[in-house]
Amino acid sequence: MDMTTTTFKRICQIVVFTGVVFFIILNYRAIGAIIAFVWGILLPFVIGAIIAFIINIPMRVIEEKWFKKWKSKKFVRPVSLIVTIVLVLLVISCVIMVVVPQLGTTANQLVKAMNTSLPQLQAYAENFFSGNKEIQAQIESLDINADSVISAVTSFLKSGVGSAFGSAFSAAKAALSMMASVAIGVVFACYILMQKENLYRQVQMLITALFPEKIRGKINYVAKKFSDTFSSFISCQCLEACILGAMFLIVLLITRLPYAFLISILIAFTALIPVVGAFIGCAVGAFLILMDSPEKALLFIVIFLILQQIEGNLIYPKVVGGSVGLPSMWVLFAVTVGSSLMGVAGILFFIPLTSVIYSLIKEWTYKRLKDKSVE
Repeated sequence: MDMTTTTFKRICQIVVFTGVVFFIILNYRAIGAIIAFVWGILLPFVIGAIIAFIINIPMRVIEEKWFKKWKSKKFVRPVSLIVTIVLVLLVISCVIMVVVPQLGTTANQLVKAMNTSLPQLQAYAENFFSGNKEIQAQIESLDINADSVISAVTSFLKSGVGSAFGSAFSAAKAALSMMASVAIGVVFACYILMQKENLYRQVQMLITALFPEKIRGKINYVAKKFSDTFSSFISCQCLEACILGAMFLIVLLITRLPYAFLISILIAFTALIPVVGAFIGCAVGAFLILMDSPEKALLFIVIFLILQQIEGNLIYPKVVGGSVGLPSMWVLFAVTVGSSLMGVAGILFFIPLTSVIYSLIKEWTYKRLKDKSVE
């Protein structure tokens, strides 16, 4: 009788599951529209939760180390939150103050270099095609200068943006919508951080009401592993980026290469993106130095490759590797999948996520093997 009942339940489950799958397949457009609508509503709160999780990392240190001995405990949390936000804004402001002026200087130098190089390039092309009168005539008819190139690039970007967003109005609407989502997310993040203990207690009460004790223990274990792994990864990734930026600053100052501060900050900032971030900073830095001297740009690339080897083989495994605990193959997998689904944010999210999943599967596998060996 028990066997028959169990079999009947399984058949019912299979039938229901199959019906749900067919319903989703037949109505995937409507379901997609509903999901998009719900996601649009939840997006500010998702952004707020992410901001709260990131800000909570330095805020927790400030709260425990700086204001632990305060007698008035009710002011510790708001003061810690304010100090953390101020520090984050100071870091962002310092980066902007260093990067923006030098980018403006570089843009002016680029225009001057184009005014010098483009006529030379045109004259070289005319000499090269001197035997072909038609091509030579077309080259002579071209009005190649910095202003015309910049105008053509600007027109291309305008047409690209117009085709991507449909119109300037839709672009402005999308930008305002994202700004509103971020603003609501910041406010929501402040509420989370101010009442995180109450929120944690409420979640625990909900889990207790919904699940038996054995499942509750597993949920809490997985949640703690996620929290610890993500916090450690973000902290170590920031530390590793600062170390890499300091290394480049010292070496670039010693070798007297131009834009030392700008390139070091760019590399440190882009190094927050695991695996591929520093190479983006290298490409930008090499282009900036190329405007000054091709020889110096080549020297910078050689310096980058040497420092990247030191960072990749010595610093990254010690600082970040322990916090992630992923083999290189799975790091590459996480970077590829994350960048395809969510861009840069996906890379930052999928590496610790893959690490947690890898760790849980590893623990489950060892437990199953142990149980089978006992049997």
